[in-house]
Amino acid sequence: MDLQLTGKSAFVSGSTQGIGYAIARALAGEGVDVILNGRDPVRLDAAVEALRHDVPGVSVTGLAADFTDPGQVERLCAEIPDVDILINNVGLFEIKEFALVTDADWRTYFEVNVLSGVRLSRRLLPAMLERGWGRVVFVSSESGVDIPANMIHYGTTKTAMLSVGNGLAKLTKGTAVTVNSVLGGPTYSDGVAATVRGLAEAQAVPEEAMKAAIIGTNQTTLLGRFITPDEIANAVTFVTSPLASAINGSAVRVDGGVLTTLL
Repeated sequence: MDLQLTGKSAFVSGSTQGIGYAIARALAGEGVDVILNGRDPVRLDAAVEALRHDVPGVSVTGLAADFTDPGQVERLCAEIPDVDILINNVGLFEIKEFALVTDADWRTYFEVNVLSGVRLSRRLLPAMLERGWGRVVFVSSESGVDIPANMIHYGTTKTAMLSVGNGLAKLTKGTAVTVNSVLGGPTYSDGVAATVRGLAEAQAVPEEAMKAAIIGTNQTTLLGRFITPDEIANAVTFVTSPLASAINGSAVRVDGGVLTTLL
């Protein structure tokens, strides 16, 4: 299927690995010129070179910025060109007991997971509206609907992302600009894989056994396994396409059947 994205341009925050890189690769595969982003310039350069190798024929560049630093974000917003597609993907997550989550932790999570999308959308959405076409996608999570007891700070920020995306969509009424959120379920991203490996090593069990045990505790999953980053990326890429023109203000579930509540 031709998603009619050839010649478009996109910025993907937090895209040197995992879901962000998978989204960038999927967009590039559809002919989109992509700007990658990461906080480590060395890793960013490596990701840019990897994507150029994976998908030759499109423009792939990078802009480094640490979203915990408002000054770097301000500089990023000054340097970033107008693009057709904005993917708000950058985010922090961790398993942490609620009583141990400090005020500083809460502020950092909102700074990165919520305000990153606010600032980038404020910078890029007006030009999309002026040009008459554009796509903004917030990569949220099913944890924003069913808040995990051991990641309340993370889940709360994912709820806030849904609210920001829904509100921004109302500003696009009557245009060909859309703003949507994609709710991923348990995904075996690089960050999750590192966490699982750490747990496996601590308990002296194979990684695959720990992986199966963790997903097995989720009684509502219909998929019965972790989602891959490419599966999230495929859905995000479709939502950005002209073929998805009637999808606006939505929270698109790519959760493997984890959520049992209606959105």
